[in-house]
Amino acid sequence: MSDIATEILFYHLEGQPLESVLPNLLERTLQRGWRAVVQAGSTERLDAVDALLWTYADDSFLPHGTAKDGAPDRQPILLTVGPDNTNGAGVRFLIDGADIDTYAEYVRIVVIFDGRDEEALTLARAQWQRARAQGSKATYWRQTAAGRWEQKA
Repeated sequence: MSDIATEILFYHLEGQPLESVLPNLLERTLQRGWRAVVQAGSTERLDAVDALLWTYADDSFLPHGTAKDGAPDRQPILLTVGPDNTNGAGVRFLIDGADIDTYAEYVRIVVIFDGRDEEALTLARAQWQRARAQGSKATYWRQTAAGRWEQKA
């Protein structure tokens, strides 16, 4: 375990849906040489993300899999609905209300939430408070009208 606190990034979706944002964030994660876990709030959303990562661009896909695909430890991006980290990821994405108890196991946690959903906002606020209580560095990102991410806190 490192002495470096986990960095937690909160991405507040307003102008673009998760399907437009997640692939780009995952691409950047892999470019840094990190493995990722994407934890969804439901198996239905997990299946949708699985399909998305194969088809989001005509000329590209993101290498990924789920536990049912076998050999989860070999997946650069592991999709799950549980707290497992069987691929040894340093980055965990929490989408659609997914949550974990502790953030310390990761270099970075990325919480992506829908700003138009009151329940999602409430959960994100609770996650923000827990991150700060655990000594993590939390930053809040919001999209501009042009679609770029701007740090707000």
